[in-house]
Amino acid sequence: MTISLYTGFVPVCLQLLSGLKTVLQKAEAHTTEQKWDPAVVLNLRLYPDMFTLERQVRQVCNHSLGAARVAGVDLPSLPDQDNSFAEMYSRIDKTVDFLKGLRPNQLDGKDDTDVTVPMGGQPRTMKAQNYLYHFAMLQVGFHSTTAYDILRSVGVNIGKRDYLGQMPS
Repeated sequence: MTISLYTGFVPVCLQLLSGLKTVLQKAEAHTTEQKWDPAVVLNLRLYPDMFTLERQVRQVCNHSLGAARVAGVDLPSLPDQDNSFAEMYSRIDKTVDFLKGLRPNQLDGKDDTDVTVPMGGQPRTMKAQNYLYHFAMLQVGFHSTTAYDILRSVGVNIGKRDYLGQMPS
């Protein structure tokens, strides 16, 4: 298989989104078993200056949707915040559905196309390949890992296989 913008980005995001949903489902079950307030769990963070669990999930989805920026299509409309596990699952499902609706020809061959994204409140322009492989994909991995770490740090019984999601065969 040839590696292209599509094959190098979209399937990886789909796999990590699948794992993130599994991790969140186990976290929701743990939250229920422990009789924790789900709102408290959604607002957990590793350190005061870091994003909450809910925001980590939102960031995974937002950066996965970077494929839309390269494809030149409108981003799906998603709420500014999720207030429950169900709303986070919905966000993940909408992101997955959107990514599954993209076709390779919408991304492939656009390696040198300019993509402008906000970074630190300022627009930044970079080539599509650099944007997907050296920014968006790293963000997806970072925020997925951080969401996992937040949940693992409070005793949710999750492991690497949960995090990795469904691997392609």
